[in-house]
Amino acid sequence: MLRYQDLLAYKKAFALAMSIFNISKTFLKEETYSLTNQVRRSSRSVCANMAESYRKRIYPKHFLSKLSDCDAENSKTQTWIEFAYACKYISEIQFQELTKESIEVGKLINYMMLNPKKFGSS
Repeated sequence: MLRYQDLLAYKKAFALAMSIFNISKTFLKEETYSLTNQVRRSSRSVCANMAESYRKRIYPKHFLSKLSDCDAENSKTQTWIEFAYACKYISEIQFQELTKESIEVGKLINYMMLNPKKFGSS
C-alpha cells in the first residue's frame, strides 16, 4: 500500500521545505517572526496538506480541496522566496533553484488534481 510519504510530490515538497529550513537559518534575527517563520510554515504546510489530502482521497471533493490548499501554500512559499531574494538573504542561484523546485512541486500537485483516480480517489 502506498503511503503519502511515498508520493513523488510529497518527497519533493519535503526536500524543498528542508532546503528552505536550512537556508533560512542564515536570515537576520529580526526576521525570525516574519519572513523566516512564514517561509518555513508555508513550505511545511504543503506537506501537511498533502498528507491530509491523501488520507481523504476516498472523498473526491475533500481530496481536491486539500490539494488546492497545497497548491496555495506552495504559491505562498514562492512569494516568500521572492522576498528573501529581494532582501538579499539568498543568492540569485539559491533563488532560482528554490523557485525551480517549487514550480516542480506545483506541477506534481496539479497532476494529482487532474488525475485523482490514479491516487485512489473515487
